[in-house]
Amino acid sequence: MTGAMAPSGSDQLFVADPIERLRPAKDSSVALMQAVQRAGLQSWVCTPADLSAAVAPLAASGHAAWALARPVRLAPIEPTADGWRVPQPWYELGEARRLPLEHFGCVWMRKDPPVDEAYLYATHLLELGERRGVRVINRPASLRAWNEKLSSLRFSHLMAPSLVSSRVEQLAGFAAEHGEVVLKPLGGRAGQGVVFAAADTPGLGALLELVTAQEQLPVMAQAFLPGVRDGDKRILLVDGEPLGVVNRKPRHGEFRSNLAVGGQAEACELTAAERCICAELAPALRAEGLFFVGIDVIDGRLSEINVTSPTGVREVERLAGVPLADQTIARLLAA
Repeated sequence: MTGAMAPSGSDQLFVADPIERLRPAKDSSVALMQAVQRAGLQSWVCTPADLSAAVAPLAASGHAAWALARPVRLAPIEPTADGWRVPQPWYELGEARRLPLEHFGCVWMRKDPPVDEAYLYATHLLELGERRGVRVINRPASLRAWNEKLSSLRFSHLMAPSLVSSRVEQLAGFAAEHGEVVLKPLGGRAGQGVVFAAADTPGLGALLELVTAQEQLPVMAQAFLPGVRDGDKRILLVDGEPLGVVNRKPRHGEFRSNLAVGGQAEACELTAAERCICAELAPALRAEGLFFVGIDVIDGRLSEINVTSPTGVREVERLAGVPLADQTIARLLAA
């Protein structure tokens, strides 16, 4: 890529993992970058480590937060019968420039979990830009506040029976009450660390000690829903409205349906009950600046609210023929 690029106010910055580690056939961030490009705008990329803040004399211009970012140009990536056709190379990077966050019409925080110290500090730096009028998706304060497991408890009446605790005795009692449970680490992603247990599982106490790090870390226990064998729906909400849905079925011998652990995506429709769940969540999501969200619903029960880097766009676009990324960017620009 050649030539200097003048600030436009409509450029979009994606704060994400290094672009060479993104999977263009799977990653929703790449789909969104493509949609930005199709809208005639410029996408830029950086990592959280490329964010900085400055005070005088470096910030004599009045800018507080900066990004060392690179413009990116994407090659066309087209759907096929069983995936996506990805040319090589699929992206081209321009020269890095140190730009104030105010340069960008929108900053997308799309770094994958874990939500560790580096992630949290990045949200604070992005918040400096937000205070100067930069739109950050999703809102940095809400990224900190909405843990993807715990935030579902705000809508506990929509969930399966659940318990969050560090105590082995409490978790064992919950398992005894419900017979079969799923144990989820609160900081996990893509199904990592999620285990199935039954009240009569040999060594249940030892398992609970392990997942709680000897009662030092809380975990979420949920009553096992047999309906997960028919799939776990990922519903993508844009500004509170469900624009796409895909069903993820676990592979044989597995209860986890996450695509990262072998789940198979299939086209599906939203049920009336699922639309009601979305409608109930929408006001809170809008109020807290959660513009792009993926919720998980199993057998009509809310399971998780994913706000950090929700995925599923590629599957919706290929299986349902819905131009979800383009619709998302269109709604963003209209707002």
